[in-house]
Amino acid sequence: MQIRDVTIVGAGPAGLAAAIAAKQVGLDYSIIEKGVLVNSIYKFPANMIFFTTPELLEIGGLPLVSPFEKPTRIEALRYYRRVVDKYELAIEFGEQVIAVDREGSANETFAIETRSEKGVRRIRHSRNLIFAIGYFDHPNFIGVPGENLPHVSHYYNESHGFYRKNVVIVGGGNSAAETALELYRSGATVTLVHRHPQLKPSIKYWVKPDIENRIKEGSVRGLFNTKVVEIQPTQVIVERDGAREEIPADAVFLLTGYHPDGDLYRRAGIRLHRETMSPEFNPETFETNVPGVFLAGGAICGRDTSNIFIENGRFHGETIIKTIAQRRAVRGAVTR
Repeated sequence: MQIRDVTIVGAGPAGLAAAIAAKQVGLDYSIIEKGVLVNSIYKFPANMIFFTTPELLEIGGLPLVSPFEKPTRIEALRYYRRVVDKYELAIEFGEQVIAVDREGSANETFAIETRSEKGVRRIRHSRNLIFAIGYFDHPNFIGVPGENLPHVSHYYNESHGFYRKNVVIVGGGNSAAETALELYRSGATVTLVHRHPQLKPSIKYWVKPDIENRIKEGSVRGLFNTKVVEIQPTQVIVERDGAREEIPADAVFLLTGYHPDGDLYRRAGIRLHRETMSPEFNPETFETNVPGVFLAGGAICGRDTSNIFIENGRFHGETIIKTIAQRRAVRGAVTR
């Protein structure tokens, strides 16, 4: 039975950075990814531009070269493919973790059960486990009738298919603002519904005045202090100031944020804050309340995902691997 030093769950920037660090110190590692390489970035809108500059997305000391001040999604995908090839990182794609259990006479290792895209189940064994799974796969549902209708989505990709269609966007953050602008400029009739009195201040600085001016001039209809009551096949029913309104809708985008996989954390024994869903971990080592289980990148977020980005999450893995390597050295010294 092969027992690895560390198994990394997630092949996003944080997971890749952890794998590079593990390889550099000689740890036996593997990466398990349920989707594709940098799966969250892959699922971003096709024409997305990052908020940050290229060097803040870099890992492993490899430069991200872009002719633009801010890199695009396509450039980021190309860059991370190059990183994996450069370091010859070991990644198993299409493998989803479904269970984590302690094993051994002293509970010194983990049995990690996965299910492949084809339904094949496997058990892997590891002394340490790093969750670097992010949160983009788990949207925040708003809990109204009709949320599961086929024309409703929590993800936006591109605008052409919505030319001359009525589109309702729910949300007040960056994703909602950028989607509204792109759809409007592609010929859609756009209504933006937000439950608060104004858009979020965290919207990209070049996007915020654009969306505010489009709402002011009426190019994009903005409904604030407004909540969705029901989604129907051809319309969205909203409520504002006690009055209800029916808005025509060929498509609905519920861009209301995302959260980490709390169910997987609980199955691994990680304690979560009841309200915020924040996992319990040591901020100096990123180790959770379960010894040997660590969190990296967006995995440390609860419901508040606004403070962890690639820019800072890419460094978590180095700290984690340093901790694991030091412990291995101590164990080696004790057994000699």
